[in-house]
Amino acid sequence: MSNYAEDVAKFTNPVDQAAVDAIVKYCGIALRNRDSSLVSASDQAELDRIRDGFAAKKLGLAPDAAAAAIKGVCEKMKGDRSKSRVTFYYLLAEATRTIDKLK
Repeated sequence: MSNYAEDVAKFTNPVDQAAVDAIVKYCGIALRNRDSSLVSASDQAELDRIRDGFAAKKLGLAPDAAAAAIKGVCEKMKGDRSKSRVTFYYLLAEATRTIDKLK
């Protein structure tokens, strides 16, 4: 699991390992498949699923707030062609100040 924290550390510091572990647990089996372990920022349907799934259900965000935060995370990670789902979710929680909801 430490490689997830290392990836998150490329974008923010310090990294809350408990939050990373909670995201890994939340994603579960999806992280075993390379395709589902990555986020496609150019796929609006996928971003909508993140907004309606993780952002709404786990972080408790309203759709507009979630969409704005997702856009910000996409911008922050735009230089990374392989956007890790764990890192994306972590940065989303951090940007919306809801990281404590992960623990």
